[in-house]
Amino acid sequence: MMIRFSRSSMVGIALSALIATSACGFKRKKYENPITKDTQQPDKLLYDKSIHDIEKGRYELARLTLNTLINTYDTSEFLAKSKLAIADSWYREGGVHGMAQAEAEYKDFILFYPAMEEAAESQKRICDIHIGLMEKADRDPNNALRAEYECKQLITQFPNSKFVPETEQKLRNIQEALGGAELAVGDYYHHKGSNAAAANRLGAVVDQYPLFSRADFALWEEADSYRKMGKLAREKEGDALAKIVRDYPLSVYVEPAKKRLKELEMAIPEADPRAVARMKWEAENRTKLGLIPRSTGFLARGPDMSKAAKSGTPTMTNPKQTVPLSVPIPASTAATNVPAATGVNDVTIAPVATGTSALDTKPDARTTLKTDPTAPATPETTPAAAAPAAKSDQTSTTDTTKSKKKKKKTTQTTKTTAAQE
Repeated sequence: MMIRFSRSSMVGIALSALIATSACGFKRKKYENPITKDTQQPDKLLYDKSIHDIEKGRYELARLTLNTLINTYDTSEFLAKSKLAIADSWYREGGVHGMAQAEAEYKDFILFYPAMEEAAESQKRICDIHIGLMEKADRDPNNALRAEYECKQLITQFPNSKFVPETEQKLRNIQEALGGAELAVGDYYHHKGSNAAAANRLGAVVDQYPLFSRADFALWEEADSYRKMGKLAREKEGDALAKIVRDYPLSVYVEPAKKRLKELEMAIPEADPRAVARMKWEAENRTKLGLIPRSTGFLARGPDMSKAAKSGTPTMTNPKQTVPLSVPIPASTAATNVPAATGVNDVTIAPVATGTSALDTKPDARTTLKTDPTAPATPETTPAAAAPAAKSDQTSTTDTTKSKKKKKKTTQTTKTTAAQE
């Protein structure tokens, strides 16, 4: 019997054979998983999602995502960026709590990644945080002092950073506010009549902040305070007046200072050419406030820093403690021209002098009683004083003997009773 196949059946058999041979390994097709096709790294997905949340203001959700990335992928290339993004999220959120958290996170980032370019930017943000919290000159200067410290830290720790010129100007602005605060205190002492305290405070303002816009006024009031103190402060008054003429030659107090120097019969110094050029440049480039800022300046929370210097190197040293002229200098330091130490030192260490104290001239009560008959009698060595001690020893011996006899008698009685039983 003959079996016949149609043409369509023959085509199907051929296709089946081709599929079978392909399955046996003659030709393999590339496997493609639609789930992993065109996907990115999971840590990058988390980072991108957190950045999107920060831009939309979902700061808490962004920090949760970033912490998940840090704890899960501890070797990720986005680890440093994630820590910086957490700090930026707190900075954007704002508020007292947010700024405190941002400062702590920026500090951690600088500690772990000091060589990265973003470390200098983090230090700049810390400086900006405290600048934003600064108050007027007559208020608490804590944030101003912290801002000054953080700006100095950026300049010294990252001297090659692109943020250094901007930070130097911020430091000049901060020192303008700090100088205003010190001037307010010195001016108060001057009007009160505390001339020594006023001169000490006003002179320290100029020494610490020579770029202060009202340094010439501070020197003029310092000289006036020394004038009121009499002949004792004549030389100090002349030094303050000479500094006005030499270092602030375009000041309105130059002519009165020269007149006073003539009265004191002191030399009038020449004006410093560099000081002349600096003051001219500052007068031409000083920021001029408009009508509205001048009218509403009392409503501002922060200090007025519009008159801050635009040139010159800001002070990078810490303020030094000064002593008013009315405080007497100890003779030991005056003879050697050594500045008097501030504070009270009431604890000293020195060897005990021998041969003159009572411990050396009188006998020690803890030593053995003297037996030398030629030695003078003392209350400790007289028979009357020693008798009670001897009697006490004899009484103690008698009591001990009686106790032993009583114990022996009790033992014998116990043995006799036991034998009878």
